[in-house]
Amino acid sequence: MPRRPLRVPGAPEAPLRTALTALRARLGAPESFPPAVLAEADRAAATLAPPGIDATDVPFLTIDPPGSADLDQALHLSRTATGYRVRYAVADVAGFVVPGGAVDAEAQRRVTTLYFPDERVPLHPPSLGEGAASLLPGRVRPAVLWTIDLDADGRKLVADVRRALVRSRAALDYAGVQRQLDAGTAEEPLALLETVGRLRARLEAERGGISLDVPEQEIVRHDHTYRPTYRAPLPAESWNAQISLLTGMTAAELMLMYGTGVLRTLPAAPDDGGPPARAPSRVGDVGRLRRTAHALHIEWPHHVSYAALIRSLDPHLPRHAAFLQECTTLLRGAGYTVFRDGDLPAVATHAAVAAPYAHCTAPLRRLADRYASELCLAAGAGQAPPEWVLAALDTLPARMRDGSRRAAAVERGSVDIVEAMVLADRVGDLFDGCVVDVEEHRPTVGTVRLADPAVVGRIEDERGEPLPLGERLRVRLTHADPLAPHVRFTPA
Repeated sequence: MPRRPLRVPGAPEAPLRTALTALRARLGAPESFPPAVLAEADRAAATLAPPGIDATDVPFLTIDPPGSADLDQALHLSRTATGYRVRYAVADVAGFVVPGGAVDAEAQRRVTTLYFPDERVPLHPPSLGEGAASLLPGRVRPAVLWTIDLDADGRKLVADVRRALVRSRAALDYAGVQRQLDAGTAEEPLALLETVGRLRARLEAERGGISLDVPEQEIVRHDHTYRPTYRAPLPAESWNAQISLLTGMTAAELMLMYGTGVLRTLPAAPDDGGPPARAPSRVGDVGRLRRTAHALHIEWPHHVSYAALIRSLDPHLPRHAAFLQECTTLLRGAGYTVFRDGDLPAVATHAAVAAPYAHCTAPLRRLADRYASELCLAAGAGQAPPEWVLAALDTLPARMRDGSRRAAAVERGSVDIVEAMVLADRVGDLFDGCVVDVEEHRPTVGTVRLADPAVVGRIEDERGEPLPLGERLRVRLTHADPLAPHVRFTPA
């Protein structure tokens, strides 16, 4: 059945824009920046950059989705006599934001950048987030520069962090990077992304970390056309993510040694040695996953961790894809954990990373990263943290929790709206899908993933028959209302 893309006229009263406007209002998404915030940001953008070492001779590059202007990170990879050197420059947002000022107060309110299909609601005003603080190519920019030396197997040897002035030479996108790597035309700093990325991925598997290779549902826009699609991450994205993970792990280790910091934590699942008392709901998650594996005819011996099982599965097989989708439940529940004065937290690791980990590489889009960078700089210099950082630590986890929930609600709500708009005139039509989830106590109710269009919706067998988990199924659309954006299906 051919895909029928949604045409969205430019008029503000258009149904999609009306629905997205209602979603923004319901979730309390910030509107335009107040004049005082814009004025302070403009003044900050015009000031001299913070002092730092001169690293403008290093040919950094950025890798982001096409059209991105809020460039948080730039990297440069090189060989050493014993392995590799990773230079990772992170935008120095703290150099532009006055603690307690108007820009800071607005960032505390926004917490994260929000992504709607028709617009982006940024964390910082454009003069900073897409201007003076962004690591745009050809511009000298202040950065928090991480230098991490690895051995020949990709293991960390030594690391250093300090303020620096950097200049990116090129702004690349993932598809272009992948083409260069596949064709063998990438110059060494970029070619090493695959080399180092593969080494770090191998170490991730060795320590029991998890990177789920599950196609993601996203909304694609072309001119005024929107449609939901499934997108599998490119290998280059995974390799680039390994460099970011390396930086976050190094930051966490540094803050733990320092005794004061903010970590991104996720308790381990009980089957992998985690303390059940700290995550009682996750005991049920593991049990449910084992029942799901049995229903999908996937062997899961008790001596095999779910991390090892995941790496053995093929996401292109329907049964495996359904199980991998369910495995994401064990990655939920992550939060931010702060500690100070050497009083280290009981849970200091992130189960998916299988190591201590910190968010520190996206300060233009995530509030917590600005604080983590400042704590790492203080630790690296053997100095006391800035008072404004210490004053915010206790309230930061709750603020990030609320902001992260809103960001997740924006993503899910936006997809729900586009799905309902695309299918609004197709109630009664038949589609090919796969049942990817079945409710534990109501086997007639679950979730179906369509092959085309890329829609994920609720399915219920009104005849009372259990749904065939992990099996392909012909389904009929029974409900698609853009004003109540949910789609419903039943077996055909």
